[in-house]
Amino acid sequence: MKLDLLAFASHPDDAELGCVGTILAHKAQGKKVGVVDLTRGELGTRGTPETRAQESADATKILGLDVRENLGMADGFFRNDEEHQRKVIAVLRKYRPEVVLLNAIHDRHPDHGRGSHLVSEACFYSGLRQIKTQNEAGEEQEAWRPKAVYHYIQDRLITPDLIVDITPYWEQKVEAIRAFKSQFFTSPDPEDNEPATYISTPEFMRFLEARAMELGHAIGVTYGEGFTKERHLGVKSLFDLI
Repeated sequence: MKLDLLAFASHPDDAELGCVGTILAHKAQGKKVGVVDLTRGELGTRGTPETRAQESADATKILGLDVRENLGMADGFFRNDEEHQRKVIAVLRKYRPEVVLLNAIHDRHPDHGRGSHLVSEACFYSGLRQIKTQNEAGEEQEAWRPKAVYHYIQDRLITPDLIVDITPYWEQKVEAIRAFKSQFFTSPDPEDNEPATYISTPEFMRFLEARAMELGHAIGVTYGEGFTKERHLGVKSLFDLI
């Protein structure tokens, strides 16, 4: 399946937190959309790889994604090297997305910036036909380079280069985040014996809404998601920016 827009995430739930409002907005426009998670999030303080996988599947249903894959890289220990880049290149050539969304260029969690740089470089190398990769059937893949790459904003506030209005999709975004119930606060649970973490408190959910409202306010809407660019943005008409 060829996709129009493909988001990469270092961990299951990164895309939900950072860019699924934008994914939903484009799905509503009839675009084919998907998410590729690099790791299973197995180093997370709460939950297990198995619960994370089920939660990811639940979120995928809520979002109605056309595609979701997990590359099974080692959480915390994957590297930006040839082995890992080839895995990403194979996925890019498989789905041939026009637009790619990546983790924040730097963030509180080291995996976010590392994943960002890994996939960004793979997006370039994917366009080089002398780099050979194969699909699942063992057939050689054609070179493919996305037309645009953007980085979503995560925990640390980064000044965005562009902001997408996600107001109509805010509730669906929150529902998808809450599908990761081992990670985020949903409701008081007296049987929850797992340790509290930075993201498991009610305050963190309020922070997410405050961030989205701040970004939305900047463009005159209720909720927004911000992105940074890798190259200058161009339009054919100034009226495209209205």
